[in-house]
Amino acid sequence: MHHSPSRLSVPGPNRRSLLRGVGGATLLAGAGIPLLSACGGSGAASDPKTVSLGSNASDAVPKKAFEEVYAAFKKQSGITVDVNTKDHNTFQEQINSYLQGTPDDVFNWFAGFRMQFFAAKKLATPIDDVWQKIGDNFPEAMKKLSKGEDGKYYFVPLTTYPWAVFYRKSVFQQHGYQVPTTWDQLVALCKQMKKDGLVPIAFGDKDQWPAMGTFDQINFRLNGYDFHVQLMAGKASWTDAKVKAVFDHWTEILPYHQDGALGRTWQDAAQSVVAKKAGMYLLGSFVAQQFTNKADLDDLDFFPFPEINSAYGQDTVEAPTDGFMVSKAPKNHDGVVKLLEYLGSPEAEQTYLKTDPSVVAASSKADTSSYSPLQKKAFDMISGAKSLTQFMDRDSRPDFTSTVMQPSLQKFVQNPKGVDSLLSSIERQKKTIFASA
Repeated sequence: MHHSPSRLSVPGPNRRSLLRGVGGATLLAGAGIPLLSACGGSGAASDPKTVSLGSNASDAVPKKAFEEVYAAFKKQSGITVDVNTKDHNTFQEQINSYLQGTPDDVFNWFAGFRMQFFAAKKLATPIDDVWQKIGDNFPEAMKKLSKGEDGKYYFVPLTTYPWAVFYRKSVFQQHGYQVPTTWDQLVALCKQMKKDGLVPIAFGDKDQWPAMGTFDQINFRLNGYDFHVQLMAGKASWTDAKVKAVFDHWTEILPYHQDGALGRTWQDAAQSVVAKKAGMYLLGSFVAQQFTNKADLDDLDFFPFPEINSAYGQDTVEAPTDGFMVSKAPKNHDGVVKLLEYLGSPEAEQTYLKTDPSVVAASSKADTSSYSPLQKKAFDMISGAKSLTQFMDRDSRPDFTSTVMQPSLQKFVQNPKGVDSLLSSIERQKKTIFASA
């Protein structure tokens, strides 16, 4: 789910593992013995020189990148970070029972709704004291992303990456295409690409998450950031005319999407852009992983999804953000504060990015001199955004997105004519799911 070819150690992107989410029935039942248990056991007295940390960074590259960060922190502070790494999916599936048990002091997690969910359940500690120290390192949109519904801070962001429309500069040059900044320009460009024998928009929804990204872009461009947040949190209705309008717009460009999307992975769709058979591709910047030849990678560029409603312009960027939270009763409070102040620093981000260049720093103060042009552009787009969203499956309840939204969007892609009954069905299921714990 990331920028440049770095998460290549894993089959497919991290995005897929993110889908298991805060997690379905396992999370909500919170039953059984948690398999995630803290280091040191609950009986151990706290050691002022140690902070325990529960990590979901089980893939080789991020795991090594975090090790470098914790080593640098130890050098500076004398405090050891005792890391308890669990398989990414297992971590997500069991986090609820883990946080209710005797969790580690600090844990890796996601910004936005995912963080707010646990803050609201009192399973996390507010960290306003940390933000008094690190606040100047982050843009306003990142601050907004790190607060619970009570207005307190619960999250320190470390890395992020944007969703955008990717294309090859040489293809645009060859045909004299201009980057579209409005919906009408996008539709006109799709028509022209089709005439020129290209697939206008590469598309693969076999893994069921890419279509959620298309919905998000059209929704916040048309209806704005606040409506996106309300809808994802289960507060706005899926039968609202605003939602119907999202699908009307999508229906207009669906014929320009690659055929047979439900049988195609995101990687295969990306290959059609690599091969210059498709003109554009809406995806996260992890698409760069598929451009393994340097000349192809240098030819890759992107633009933000075009404006639909001038009231909102292009001021929202979808930028899934990873970072840290503090559990409900950390044993070493002072050590935790020191660790989080360090993790909220540009130095910590730079250390991380040396090993994992597939993402960009969340802080606006980070040193970008080692960034590729694509990373620099991604960083600037995120730093300059008025609002940042986190992607449908992180901005909503994961059980809702996986059991309701993923199959519903696939139904729409197969048959865009049945939207009204589809939206009534989504709304019915949403009410049931959001009414449960």
